[in-house]
Amino acid sequence: MTDDEIERLATGFCDCTLPKAAWTHGAHFATALWLILTRADIDPERDMPAMIRRYNESVGGVNSDTGGYHETITQASLHMTRALLATLPVDATPATAFAALIASPLGNKDWLFNYWSRETLMAPAARRAWIEPDIQPLPA
Repeated sequence: MTDDEIERLATGFCDCTLPKAAWTHGAHFATALWLILTRADIDPERDMPAMIRRYNESVGGVNSDTGGYHETITQASLHMTRALLATLPVDATPATAFAALIASPLGNKDWLFNYWSRETLMAPAARRAWIEPDIQPLPA
């Protein structure tokens, strides 16, 4: 994915014009990278929960105990995105960071199950609030 493609995807998410089908595993990470690298006015850990909820509702989704926004997945993904960025040159572009992320274990949508059991991660409590990993801690 190019820098321009990532920017279009992320701005589509931000302004709620991104088609629901385009909001994939990779799109979540591409958006997080773009926000962290290019939008100093946004604190992703603070702001993304509301942004994701708003986006979900804009495409007809519901944020509930069984679907939509998931706090533990969002915060874990942001943590791991920042950890990956810390290994890259400070001038990494969204495209180079995205390529590195997708080539890493984070590129596999099931990466979270290395840290959380399915039962814990899919529980309503983990959707509503941060729940610590129950298999192993996230890397620093």
